[in-house]
Amino acid sequence: MIDYPTYHQIRYLRDAEHLSGTKIAETLHLHRDTVSKWLQREKYQRRAAAPERRRESKLDSFKGTIARLLAAHPYTGQQIFQRLQAQGYGGRYTIVKDYVRQVRPKAPEAFLHLSFAPGQCAQVDFGEWGSVRVGNTRRKLSFFVMVLCWSRKLFVEFTLGQSLEWWLYCHRAAFEYFGCVPREIMHDNPKVAVLEHPYGGPTIFNPAYLDLAGHYGFQPKACAPRKGNQKGRVENGVGYVKKNFLSGLEITDFAPLNPAGRVWQETVANVRLHGETKRRPVDLFAEEQPKLQPLPAHPYDLGVVRPAPVSNRCRVVVDTNRYSVPPRHASSELTLKLYADRLRLFAGADLVAEHVRSFERQQDVLHPDHEQTLLQDRGAARAQKILLRFLALCPQAQAYQEQLAERRLNVGHHLQKIVALSEIFGADKTARAIADAHELGAYSCEYITNLIEQRERFLPAPGALQLTRRSDLLELELPPPDLSPYNQT
Repeated sequence: MIDYPTYHQIRYLRDAEHLSGTKIAETLHLHRDTVSKWLQREKYQRRAAAPERRRESKLDSFKGTIARLLAAHPYTGQQIFQRLQAQGYGGRYTIVKDYVRQVRPKAPEAFLHLSFAPGQCAQVDFGEWGSVRVGNTRRKLSFFVMVLCWSRKLFVEFTLGQSLEWWLYCHRAAFEYFGCVPREIMHDNPKVAVLEHPYGGPTIFNPAYLDLAGHYGFQPKACAPRKGNQKGRVENGVGYVKKNFLSGLEITDFAPLNPAGRVWQETVANVRLHGETKRRPVDLFAEEQPKLQPLPAHPYDLGVVRPAPVSNRCRVVVDTNRYSVPPRHASSELTLKLYADRLRLFAGADLVAEHVRSFERQQDVLHPDHEQTLLQDRGAARAQKILLRFLALCPQAQAYQEQLAERRLNVGHHLQKIVALSEIFGADKTARAIADAHELGAYSCEYITNLIEQRERFLPAPGALQLTRRSDLLELELPPPDLSPYNQT
């Protein structure tokens, strides 16, 4: 049983194009007996067992016109609608569009099967799988997949981001896992790899990615825009990781993911019988490995360089977290080298700070030496201020301070006490005490204190002297002496 639009096409090809039943059957991919049967009918009718109750449409009288237009040229639905309006059609565009889709269904897209020589190419891509808890926050869980196109050997690395430092890090990790490098790397058009890829124009790669490619000796190749099917091997690899490893896996922490992924690669992914090659990837890799390029003598420095302004509190902000720097670099600008697992800060060519990277949020990451340096600097500044105030008290202050330094270990303590005395008793009295103590050779804050307090001590005022007259001394009345002890025998 054919549908109504197909019946009109059969009649049009016979009446307008004068094709035979066999040619019509070949053109419409129908059986020639079916075409012959419907050519004998003067109108379209469904089977009697299931009669169709069909409401007449404004488009019915124009369907032959639509068939002729489509046979002449692959017009769009909008173009056909405009031509029907010129012929008196008063219906809506959506009816025309739906009918055109029925008459001319969209052909399925066909793809070429790409073949690769051993060692020629690998394909890479990022995948995503929910989120994972990291300390006080949750981070989006991503994973990087590299598949060698000939042997189908797979590498996967779980990450907490898809930024440039992760992109570079995962490439190096994959090369070190395989122990060799393919001649080409095929990928999509993410900004970490491709800055611009205009239609018909050359691909403009990210300079950092080109630098990595030059170090390891591979040629990056970007797929055509919106043509991710060109890297079908890694697309399948991403799906395989999700279905075989991640599906049903309870993820409570990020740390064990990559060790578990390595075990899965060695015991499942790379030793399975591959559905297309019908061989194990690990066996094919043994044949492909001699065709791959060796690793360079030194690994690539993965640091992503960018400027880093320093606040007046000696902090550099990276991804909402604050990292400390030495106090001498406060309110300046340093150079940041950001890695997937750490960060380093430079002033020119000098390394001034290095921290393990935090993937929590709003954290203050402090190096103990930076805080200690700041406290020492503040203490030295306070000591310098006290010394200047002491030297300003009198001309003998410098000589007194030099002698004090020779005799005392804690010079700062004595100077601080003497300056405090000047605030209590005044600068003049303290200066006089310093001069006297220097003359006496007494070098201590205690001596200065004694000298000032002695001068400040208040003695009671003497009273009037009372002198007795000599006549008063002669008029004394004395009791008679008791001589009884002498009479005893």
